[in-house]
Amino acid sequence: MTPESRRAPARLILPALRSEALSGFAHEAGRIADALEIGVGGFIIFGGTAESVRRLTADLLRRAGRPLLLAADLERGAGQQISGLTEFPPPLALASLNDPGVVRWAASVTAQEARAVGINWIFAPVADLDVLADNPIVQTRAFGADPNEVATCVRHWVEGCQSAGALACAKHYPGHGRTTVDSHITLPIVEAPAAELRASDFLPFTVAVESGVASIMTAHVAYPTLDDSNLPATLSRTLLGELRTKSRFDGLVVTDALIMDGALSGRRESDAAVQAVQAGADLLLYPNDPRRVRDALEAALSSGNLKPERLEESLSRYERALARATAPTPPVTRGPYESAEALADALLKQGMVRGSPPTLVGPLDLVVVDDDIGGPYPPSPSDYVHRALGPELIGRYSGGSRVVMVFAEPRAWKGRSGLGSGSRDALVHHGTGADLIILFGHPRLLAELPNRAPVLLAWHRQRLMQEAVARWLLRRFTKP
Repeated sequence: MTPESRRAPARLILPALRSEALSGFAHEAGRIADALEIGVGGFIIFGGTAESVRRLTADLLRRAGRPLLLAADLERGAGQQISGLTEFPPPLALASLNDPGVVRWAASVTAQEARAVGINWIFAPVADLDVLADNPIVQTRAFGADPNEVATCVRHWVEGCQSAGALACAKHYPGHGRTTVDSHITLPIVEAPAAELRASDFLPFTVAVESGVASIMTAHVAYPTLDDSNLPATLSRTLLGELRTKSRFDGLVVTDALIMDGALSGRRESDAAVQAVQAGADLLLYPNDPRRVRDALEAALSSGNLKPERLEESLSRYERALARATAPTPPVTRGPYESAEALADALLKQGMVRGSPPTLVGPLDLVVVDDDIGGPYPPSPSDYVHRALGPELIGRYSGGSRVVMVFAEPRAWKGRSGLGSGSRDALVHHGTGADLIILFGHPRLLAELPNRAPVLLAWHRQRLMQEAVARWLLRRFTKP
């Protein structure tokens, strides 16, 4: 086997690179060197500043001496991962404005900013349906529950993203919206009838394919009514075969992260990787051990368990996607709002989901109930409202109005959709006497809030929405 042919299987592998607060990407030097040495096809990038990511991607391309697919999870804009770039509210918030132009604009800005720092593949839009209140991981990441409305948003996101020069990725095929457990920690099983799944959950993916989406990400979810093998879709020849034949999709199929237990249940990472490619996946996202995965693919080729023709199909799709992802970017276009901040203000203008906007007396007694603390990755700060208002406008126990801010975003480690017991206890203590509750989460969490105070829906804990809340508050309180 020649050195170049040895690199061919590695082209299917996309390791992860994560920025750390103090070191940036410096601690990833060994992983980068090993990945480039075996010839991986690209990377998924988490975190960093605009400048550090720009330097990282330029260095990766220089050292590789060839184009790479450089991806990131940017469902809420490039600022979701990269400090200094534009954040957007979550998809469910965008959809609440009932203007497809907003979705297209958000996707376009995301793609333009991503390309500007060297990222050419965006793992969005989420094409799942927000149909199950107990779903612990989809929630506000989806555009909604109605298949037709979600499909419309998916189409506009795909077209907006790809017209601005980055590859889009509809996820998580054939739909993660009906799961009651999180595929990060176990294998979810969706028992819904096949006819129901095909009529609803499949629709956004069908529209994504019709819209020319460059890639689709699989779900680590089993659907026994669609495939009685009970394998996750990532490993299912039946489901990936249907995507290729009935849906006529010939773009990239990428697995969800291979560090997730939904893919690894009962198997080693290297075995799952080989099985995914055998089933029809093209690229293997975020394995812990890229070299061992490469070796497993080589061994499967040598033994005949993986056909060379199957590898060549994936490599051909990879090369087509790479050419598309590295094409020149088109000029910037204007959107329906002057800025993401103006969009956030528009969301809050229609944001009272219970009661009327109160007149508040300052300095405010501003209380935080944070349901997002406790997992392996710390949430973004909860004090942007405090910073924006300043100490002269906030004074605990000063006799001013009490405003309770509830932070509750979908996070993999929670394994639940609602508020935890600690958050519920804190709300009993602080919320019953509140003059206003601000919900940074899914609107259905309204049912878990104390039932007297007015509630402002702010959707997500991101800095964008916290600073918009601060502007909203400034217009509604008076000093004593």
